[in-house]
Amino acid sequence: MKRVVLLGSTGSIGTSTLKVVEDLPDQLQLVGLAAGGNADLLATQAMAHRVGVVSVNDPSKVDELRNRLPQARVRTGAAGLIELATLPEADVVLIAIVGTAGLEPALAAIRAGKDIAVASKEILVMAGETVMSEARRHGVRVLAVDSEHSAIFQCLDGKPPESVRNLWLTASGGPFRDRTRWTSEALAAVTLEQALKHPSWVMGRKITIDSATLFNKGLEMIEARWLFDIGMDRVQVVVHPQSIVHSMVEYVDGSIIAQLSTPDMCLPIQYALTYPARAKSDRVQTNFAKLGRLDFEEPDPVRFPALVLARRAGEIGGTLPAVFNAANEVAVEQFCQRRLGFTQIAETVRRVMDTHQVIAQPTLAQILEADLWARQTAGA
Repeated sequence: MKRVVLLGSTGSIGTSTLKVVEDLPDQLQLVGLAAGGNADLLATQAMAHRVGVVSVNDPSKVDELRNRLPQARVRTGAAGLIELATLPEADVVLIAIVGTAGLEPALAAIRAGKDIAVASKEILVMAGETVMSEARRHGVRVLAVDSEHSAIFQCLDGKPPESVRNLWLTASGGPFRDRTRWTSEALAAVTLEQALKHPSWVMGRKITIDSATLFNKGLEMIEARWLFDIGMDRVQVVVHPQSIVHSMVEYVDGSIIAQLSTPDMCLPIQYALTYPARAKSDRVQTNFAKLGRLDFEEPDPVRFPALVLARRAGEIGGTLPAVFNAANEVAVEQFCQRRLGFTQIAETVRRVMDTHQVIAQPTLAQILEADLWARQTAGA
C-alpha cells in the first residue's frame, strides 16, 4: 500500500488522481489533500477518502472546512503545503499545483525522504538542477506525471543518457495547427474562447492556453532536460495531432521507441503512483483500427516562437528558465483578462528575457528573486 499526499486535489490532475486511487483501493491510500480555494470539493474529497489532513490556500475557507471535517487537521497557506509535503506517514507526494507554489513543498518533500510525482512543470523549469541534485542526495525518485515525460520515462526504462540520440516530445499542435487558416495575422486576432478549445485534452485554463501557444511544450522541453539528464540540443518536438504517441526516445543506433495510448491522464498518474509495478486497469483502451492513421509534422517556429524561446532559456540556464516561466504566467493571465493579444504572450516573454541579467548558478533565493522580477517586468 502506497500512501499518497496530493497537492492540488481539485484541479484536472487532482480529480484524475482521485479516480486512480478509487480504481486501486488495495494499492493506494490518500493521507493528505491540498487545494486552492474550492473548499466545497476539497471537503467532499476528504470525506470520501477519510483523509486526516487537508490544506486550503484561501484562509477564509478554513472555518468552513473545520465545520465540515471535524476529525481532520485543517491547515492553510504555504505552511500548510509544507506540512502536508512532509507528513511522516506519506510515501509519495504528487504535486499538481499550477504555477510556482509547488517548488518549496517539492523540496521539502524530497528532504523529508519522500518520492515526488511532478505534474507542475514549473518545479523543474525553475529549479531543475536544484531539485534533481537534492533528489540524488536524499535517495528519492522524481517521477513524471505529464503524459509526455511519463512516455519518455517508460521508453528509457533505465537506459543511460549516453545511449540516447534524441528525446522526441509530441505536441498536438493545439487549436491553431492549420497553417492555411491560422496565419500569423489570424493568430493576432485569436479570442480567449478560441484558445480554450483544445482538440485533444480537457485541462485547466492556464495549461490550455499554454497548449495553444506551444509554451506548454517549451516548458516540457526544459523539464525533460533535467528529468532525464539530457542536453537541450537533444530535446526535440514534433507535432502529432492525434495525441496517441505521447513521446519517443531515439537511441544512438537509430531505433525509436514510443509509448502509445488514447489520451487519458489517469494512465501516467497511475504509472507514477504505482511505479515500478504496472497495475491492471481497464480505464484506457486503444483501438488502432478505429484510429486509422497517425500523422506527424514539424512545428512552425514563426507562428509559435515559444519553442525557440524555451530552447534559448534551457541552453543558457541559470535564472533564465525561471524568467521564461514567470513572464509567460503573467502574459497568459493578461490574455485571459483580455488585456493582451494572443501573439503578444510570446512578445512579452521575449521582451522580459531580453532585459534579464542571467545569474549562471543561482541559489534558490536568487531563483525566486528572478521569478518575482520577471512577473513585475512582464506586468509593467
